[in-house]
Amino acid sequence: MQALEICIDSAHAAIAAEKGGAQRVELCDNLAEGGTTPSAGMIALTRRYINIGLHVLIRPRRGDFLYTHLEFEIMKHDIEVAKNLGADGVVIGILKADGTIDTDRTRQLMELAQPLSVTFHRAFDLTPDPYQALDELLQLGVPRLLTSGQQASAFEGAPLIRELVKQAGEKLIVMPGAGINEQNIKEIATITGAKEYHTSARSKFEGDMAFRREHLFMASAQPLSEYEHYTADADKIAAIRKAAEA
Repeated sequence: MQALEICIDSAHAAIAAEKGGAQRVELCDNLAEGGTTPSAGMIALTRRYINIGLHVLIRPRRGDFLYTHLEFEIMKHDIEVAKNLGADGVVIGILKADGTIDTDRTRQLMELAQPLSVTFHRAFDLTPDPYQALDELLQLGVPRLLTSGQQASAFEGAPLIRELVKQAGEKLIVMPGAGINEQNIKEIATITGAKEYHTSARSKFEGDMAFRREHLFMASAQPLSEYEHYTADADKIAAIRKAAEA
């Protein structure tokens, strides 16, 4: 194994990753929703406290990877922020409505990210033809791909990952990720022949709050699919104002 990348959502986790022997971290926010772009403060303080590689996720919201013009502009701005705060790389993924890779926008983000390393993330796993998608990434010159082999876990997707590793050759690093742990990484490595691996390696722990309201949750209790989104509704806002002022 050439590199172990740990997916994290805190500076404390970054320190733990370095202590555990990881070569790199992927810094995110909101991992419970699959990860979004971390704050500038999170990037800056993580960079200050670790000496290993720091890659920053560029994802403006949860859900699918079909982005509006405004969301794309946010992604570009966040790449500039990550560069200015000392990131070594960025992690991106952007698709068209038909599920294929948006090569034009991906190229724009890659050019903006230079000279940082670029990883195309698991948006790849939602493409209809993985071989075509990998060929497009190769043509773009993407250095690294994170994938679960289009399955729920890298272990289940290992046969496809093996084929992607062969197709990529030395031109692109195929990095398995999703559900990798100390029990299955050896077998995944044997099947795929991959050289880099991605895992969150998390354990649950209790927080230090003494006073608690166990029945209240700050997050929505209703899960959404990857293709559903919550957003502010101007009509609802107007209706609420009207009702309040009546």
